Amino acid sequence: MDKSKTVRSIIAADAPLRAKPTSPPFPAEMVAKVAPGRDKRILGDLFGLTNFGVNLTRLAPGGQSALRHAHGKQDEFVYILEGEAVLITDAGETVLKPGMCAGFKAGTGDAHHLVNRTKSDVVFLEVGDRSAGDSVTYPDDDVVAVYGADGKWKYSRKDGTPY
Repeated sequence: MDKSKTVRSIIAADAPLRAKPTSPPFPAEMVAKVAPGRDKRILGDLFGLTNFGVNLTRLAPGGQSALRHAHGKQDEFVYILEGEAVLITDAGETVLKPGMCAGFKAGTGDAHHLVNRTKSDVVFLEVGDRSAGDSVTYPDDDVVAVYGADGKWKYSRKDGTPY
């Protein structure tokens, strides 16, 4: 990376929205669960970060952060900046308000996601590492993902059939 072009600081809300699709090539019913109502600003990439990612995410009313999932190797952390989100895990539901945070240790199998059930936007930071060989399980949906050495996710159905 050309060091003369490396971003040093920005106003996070001014970062460009994620350019690539927000969901993998899932069937329409799975994409419909997540894509509408979720905007991500990929902050870590702007600074050339390669060991971990940082996203500024906004969930509109009715939006959700992702399909409920659990990572095999990637730790995740979220910090609520604005609004109120419901964290849904295998253990149940917890309301998260501004200043609250949650972490998800890799390999536990405890699937999670955030849902906005209010009439206002929720804004939060997401932080996760970029572990080669990571895998993701989705207990509520027919999908499995593996993070390849090429830095790309490969998606398949639970029976191994690719999407």
